Amino acid sequence: MSNAQHPSQGSGHPATAGHPAGAGGPPADIKRQFITFAFFKTSPEWRRLPAAEREASKRELSAIVEEFRKQGMLILGYSLVGTRGDVDFMLWRISEQLETHQRMTTKLLNSKLGLYLTQPYHYLAMTKRSMYVEKHVHEGQSDSRGRIVPGEKKYLFVYPFWKTAEWYLLPMGDRQRMMNEHIATGHKFPSVKINTTYSFGLDDPEFVVAFESDKPTDFLDLVMVMRENEARQYTLRDTPIFTCIRGTMEEVLNTLG
Repeated sequence: MSNAQHPSQGSGHPATAGHPAGAGGPPADIKRQFITFAFFKTSPEWRRLPAAEREASKRELSAIVEEFRKQGMLILGYSLVGTRGDVDFMLWRISEQLETHQRMTTKLLNSKLGLYLTQPYHYLAMTKRSMYVEKHVHEGQSDSRGRIVPGEKKYLFVYPFWKTAEWYLLPMGDRQRMMNEHIATGHKFPSVKINTTYSFGLDDPEFVVAFESDKPTDFLDLVMVMRENEARQYTLRDTPIFTCIRGTMEEVLNTLG
């Protein structure tokens, strides 16, 4: 989705995507979250193992996920088998401690299945309040409070995002005007919920955005409409994009073979 819509930082708000960092930190009593989008690829050698060994390795990995859920980490599993050729599944992980992500990844990679996994993509980000949506607050909108609250949608569309240097040099009034247009466009697609996270100084992208929806057709139509927005000219890059199908860990791992 090269040069797709500008994130308008409306996390949780229907179809608005990430803004640049700026004014508007979370209230003092709000703990911001660390977010990782961990994409995994399974080697062909694992599929050649006896079925009993594969099943045992899947149960072990599922148990690790459950262990960290019990510790308070929010973990959602998604399969990408059939939607991309370079990754097989993704874990969307949310925690208030960065070290929790490291501990979990270490344990996953040292599991029986982990010995056959690579990570072609991995994105690290944090939550923060939007500087553009103060007048566009909606129920479930996480940017307004600096936290991510995933919904129950079947599909997740994830991509990293960069804006041009010129965007950050524009007067705030011009940026707000363009983001108002962007947000208004998003309101036309209420079936699409956006979660915007910020990677400034933490990872290569500036933002990582994750759209939740039960209707892939609505997301496609949204992206097409967003291409006509004025703010689009300030998009530097917004690929790769990942179409993810949600499931229980058992369902996700069963798509591997």
